[in-house]
Amino acid sequence: MEHILVTGGAGYVGSGLLRELLSENYRVTCVDNLIFGGESLLDIWHNKNFNFIKCDVNNYDAFNRVLNGDKFDAVIHLAAIVGDPACKLHSNLAFKTNRDSTKWLLDKCKEIKIPKFIFASTCSNYGKMEDPESYVDENSKLAPVSLYAELKVEFEKYMLNEIEKTSNFAPTSLRFSTVYGLSPRMRFDLTVNEFTKDLAMGRELVIFGEKFWRPYCHVKDFSNAFITVLRASKDKVAYNVFNVGDTSENYTKQMLVEEIKKAIPEANIKYIDKNEDPRDYRVNSDKIKRELGFEITMRVSDGIEEVKRMVQEGIIQDPEDQRYYNIPHERQD
Repeated sequence: MEHILVTGGAGYVGSGLLRELLSENYRVTCVDNLIFGGESLLDIWHNKNFNFIKCDVNNYDAFNRVLNGDKFDAVIHLAAIVGDPACKLHSNLAFKTNRDSTKWLLDKCKEIKIPKFIFASTCSNYGKMEDPESYVDENSKLAPVSLYAELKVEFEKYMLNEIEKTSNFAPTSLRFSTVYGLSPRMRFDLTVNEFTKDLAMGRELVIFGEKFWRPYCHVKDFSNAFITVLRASKDKVAYNVFNVGDTSENYTKQMLVEEIKKAIPEANIKYIDKNEDPRDYRVNSDKIKRELGFEITMRVSDGIEEVKRMVQEGIIQDPEDQRYYNIPHERQD
């Protein structure tokens, strides 16, 4: 049974990933500093193949003991200050966590001969398309316009180009589309989730910059992508990068709203013209499908429907609670 270490496993992406790994018969160790709490771990706590260690990736001595305390077949690195607003708000911590400690962790994994290292990167690395009629792919120019993306790009360059390449170490970067959907550690500060939540609660939704493109991918398919890389032969994924999503799942905000209106016909929408957005990118994700056989299982319409139900049927009773947001959130009761 392979043993996988997941950093940041109590978070939005990680908490779902832990369950998928366990269901696929992996042994799993989660390391997290629980900055957003640990309730997302409760229902897997007694799984005999699950272990939790409270530790901050920035505490090198403690984390070094974790890495040397057991034998790991792969590290999936999710621990980070996530998103543009959070990195702007906590910039010093973002430099430390997303760059310095991530480089330290990569070097340590290589040193102690952990075979695979999978890094959660972002399609935000592409910034703005040079040709608004085209798609960007893994060979396109990277043009980050936020600290969050800048730090992802800097680490990718270090991992893919600057460290010495060896045959017994296989690091992979997954550039994820914008995430949405239900998770044990739910978030409502993500575009699809936020728009659906507001309209499901009967609010007017004000849209800025409705014509700019983004790719979208369900959080469940993030887990599928990680598992796809775990199962792939090392020669296919070593020192490689893949966009994660599906080429057909690129949307403008206006297109997202049209999808939501199919589920919530009474939706009240107001558009405010915004002619400039530093981020505007349509992403081609064919490489991961072609080379690794990855396929998405959920589409934006599926995510809209499940978030709508969670809100309208009261499964999540208070979507305005701060626990569902990564930065300070002002209630809109």
